[in-house]
Amino acid sequence: MAVKDSPVGWVRKHIDRYVETAGEQGHEWRPGVTTLLLTTKGRRSGEPRRTALIYQPDGDRHVIVASNGGSNGHPNWYLNLRDNPEVEVQVGAERFRAHARTAKGEERARLWDLMNEIWPDYTNYQQRTDREIPVVVLERV
Repeated sequence: MAVKDSPVGWVRKHIDRYVETAGEQGHEWRPGVTTLLLTTKGRRSGEPRRTALIYQPDGDRHVIVASNGGSNGHPNWYLNLRDNPEVEVQVGAERFRAHARTAKGEERARLWDLMNEIWPDYTNYQQRTDREIPVVVLERV
């Protein structure tokens, strides 16, 4: 089944460059800001859906944030992995399967700070919404 990439034009172009160059272009999106490609299973369609997300490593795990730019609703990719936490990840040229889970409590607080080191706008996004923005841990399987 063919992967459906983000419907957002600039994200789709980023994904295309990332895939075509095995991450040579796109892994470092901006100086010091790295991205990975996350593929989830559509919660309604069952089809694979792919997007590009800022990440930070945390040991052998990868951490991402479901900010949706501070919108009141969670991003679709987060809703997908909440229903089916088995995902595929590409970091640079490396591809692997992972289990996604939402960080809670002290772990979330620590990882939130970690993610704000690479993308300080997450704090601004949190101020735009009443929902607690999820921090997601991707663990290899």
